Order: sequence, then structure tokens, then C-alpha cells
Amino acid sequence: MESIISDSYAVHFNDTAFNELNSILQLRQYSTIFILVDENIHTHCLAPFMGAIHGEYHFEIIEIESGEINKTIETCVGVWEALSELGADRKSLLINLGGGVLTDLGGFVASTFKRGIHFINVPTTLLSMVDASVGGKTGVDLGPLKNQVGVINQPVMVLIVTDFLETLEERQVTSGFAEMLKHGLIKDVTYWNRLKKVSGLAEMKNHILASVHIKNEVVLEDPTEQNLRKILNYGHTLGHAIESYCLEHKTKSLLLHGEAIAIGMILEGYLSHRLTGLPKQSLNDIKTTFLTYFEKVSFSEEDITNILNLLKYDKKNSHGNINFVLLKTIGKTEIDVRVPDNLFRDAFAYYKE
Repeated sequence: MESIISDSYAVHFNDTAFNELNSILQLRQYSTIFILVDENIHTHCLAPFMGAIHGEYHFEIIEIESGEINKTIETCVGVWEALSELGADRKSLLINLGGGVLTDLGGFVASTFKRGIHFINVPTTLLSMVDASVGGKTGVDLGPLKNQVGVINQPVMVLIVTDFLETLEERQVTSGFAEMLKHGLIKDVTYWNRLKKVSGLAEMKNHILASVHIKNEVVLEDPTEQNLRKILNYGHTLGHAIESYCLEHKTKSLLLHGEAIAIGMILEGYLSHRLTGLPKQSLNDIKTTFLTYFEKVSFSEEDITNILNLLKYDKKNSHGNINFVLLKTIGKTEIDVRVPDNLFRDAFAYYKE
């Protein structure tokens, strides 16, 4: 796969990724190289990653616990303390090897430690490859509230090694595929129609480059999310509220990010039909497609009330308004749409049908 050039760094793939990593390590001569992993990555990915590095360097491994529940400022404090105790200085490098939780948190840690050290992201899940790999968003959750604390700061480079996907459970792969489908919905109806026919990891791998290209084009035009970049939030306003609610309430099964966003895209598809002209046939196409890949989740009226109460914390809100990205057609969006309160329950009713 060809490398993708972003504003201040590049995304490299497979063999090229390791070649570029070895070149930068030789060129920069970092004082210490820290590799941030969780227990799963330590078991499945660390050894092959280290085996692809050529040369003698001073490495230190820092391990955190896996899962969205650990994407917290408390975990950051632990990593900052480990960096300090292990002698990290401003010429150190932090390599974040893992999924989106780890690269988000690791990027934030690096961006704030000693006012900023270099970091490289090596996403190991499909979700992190097609979503977190581009854009420089870093951060952590505040309690159950998603991504409330963070900065936009770019890595030295991003390395996508698709062999790491072979270590994933099917559920994790499908979760990442939700973000790929989103790229088609917001930017390219032809891509959407291609993805609807995809089955299995081998076929999904063939479309990673296209998804990264779509996100990169959007981010290059609007790096700080003042306008166009907002379209990447389609499905995320309600999806994040659902994800946060399930994270906070122990009686609900935890949803992976892509699973929650898939529900959000159906709900916000319905809002698009009611408010921005998305044709009913397209709405039904969206619902049918997502329910092909994701099981329907049951929400009680109390669940829905609690989910809607979380919308006021969405980080995209402005001046007290909840702002939505909605679809005019598949491939075309409208940003900063205000949604009347009465439509939210109608959207859940449509999802339940």
C-alpha cells in the first residue's frame, strides 16, 4: 500500500512502515524509546513488533490495563509516573502500540509529558487503523463521558501493519468496520455500496487504504474541526451517549465503540430523513446494512431517557446547543443541525421496529 501524507506526518503500511520506523530511529537517536502496550498487545503483538526493529536502542515497556474503562486521567498519571521514574526526558520517544484507547491515551500522555515528547502510533485494531490513525486527536474520558479531556497533536508517524488484525476476535473487527461504513455514508456513495458487499477480514483489509484516504482528505481541509471535519462525527452524538450509558450502568452489556456508533448512525439516519431530506429508501438501506453486521440492542424507555440526558455533555456542543451532523443523501452531509427534542424518541422507535 502507498503511504498517505498528512499535514505534518505520514501514514505508512506494512513493510514500508517498518522501513520508515527503522530509518527514523536511526536518524533521531532518541535517548530512550518507550513502548506503551496493554496486556493483550503485550501477548500478541509486542514480540513481532520488536523483532522488526533493527539496531541497538534503549527500550522500556510500559503496560496498562486494556479497555475503554481504563481510558482515564488516572491511567495517564500512572504512565506519566512510569516515564518519570524510568528517566524519560524531552528527547525520549513514546510508541503507542495498540487500539484506539491506547493510541488516544498514549498520544495525550506524550503531548503533555514535559510539555510534549515525540510519539508514534502503531494501531493494531481495524477501528484504530481507519479512525484513530489520522487527525491527531488524543485524550481520555471523564468518568463515563467520552473524550472530554484531550488535545489535537500530531505524531511523528503512523504505522499500519495489517497482520496485527489477525490477532483480533471477530467482534473487534466488525466494530472497526462500522467506521469504514461511516466513511462511505459521509463522503462517497460508491464506496458505501462497495462496502455493503464485504464479508470477512480479508475483504475488509482491501479497503483500509481507501478509508484512511477519505479521513485524511477531510482532516487536511479542516485540521481543527471548525467546519468540514465535523462530518466525521456522523453517528457519534447519539452513539457516544449510548456507549457512555452502557459503560456507566453495570446492568447493561458493554458496547464496543463501533457497535454503539452503528446504532447512532441508524438513529441519526432517521433524524436525517426527518430534517435534511435523506430519502426513506436510503434510510432503510442504512438500517438494513448495519443490522446485517450488528445485532439489535434493546433499550427501555428509562434507558432512552438516560441516554438523551447525556447529550448535553457532547464535546461538539456550542452555546448550549446540541449540534448534529446529518445526511442529505448518502455521501452528502449537513453540519450543525439542531434537532427538536420530540424526534429523538421517534428515532429510537424506528430503530426498534
